[in-house]
Amino acid sequence: MLELDHLAIAAATLDEGVAAVEAALGVRLAVGGRHEAMGTHNRLLRLSPALYLEVIAIDPEAPPPGRARWFGLDRFRGRPRPAAWVARTANLTAALPQAPAGTGRPMDFARGDLRWRMAVPEDGELPFDGLFPALIEWQGGLHPVAMLPDTGCRLVGLELYHPRADALCHALEGLLDDPLVAVHPAPEPALRALIDTPHGRRILE
Repeated sequence: MLELDHLAIAAATLDEGVAAVEAALGVRLAVGGRHEAMGTHNRLLRLSPALYLEVIAIDPEAPPPGRARWFGLDRFRGRPRPAAWVARTANLTAALPQAPAGTGRPMDFARGDLRWRMAVPEDGELPFDGLFPALIEWQGGLHPVAMLPDTGCRLVGLELYHPRADALCHALEGLLDDPLVAVHPAPEPALRALIDTPHGRRILE
């Protein structure tokens, strides 16, 4: 069974993404780090004791990774916005055969004391136009949220909109059962995050 792990907010630059999210939520993001294998970097925000948000962008100081970056960042354009969501599993090898084709192949990552395996699509694009979750398996018992300050923000809803909503629901059936995640039919794919903050409810979309 999968569990909601974190939300990825993509941006053309990290500074632009951080400024947009901090303005929208009225809180400061915590320091993140670099992902050398992907040529990206991020900043983080705790959303519950087991859930967080990352603002992620291409790291201009990193060499090209020699492969497609995750979350479609190589083709990302426009304003900062939710680009993907990530679900954790205790066994990535067992979970992948149950996921749609194109979810990705396992890769090993490390940043500081953090260790994880993640399924990364060959072309950087997750199934269902990015609305099927990226799959992650944390290793070693350490999770990023344990290192993040509590700013009082809480995710209260993750809304997935897609023209093939029924097919997306079917793909998630048996893998994820989370009341925070809702799938809706819509003409165009979209991802909306509803977040309660110390300043009231805000929407990232």
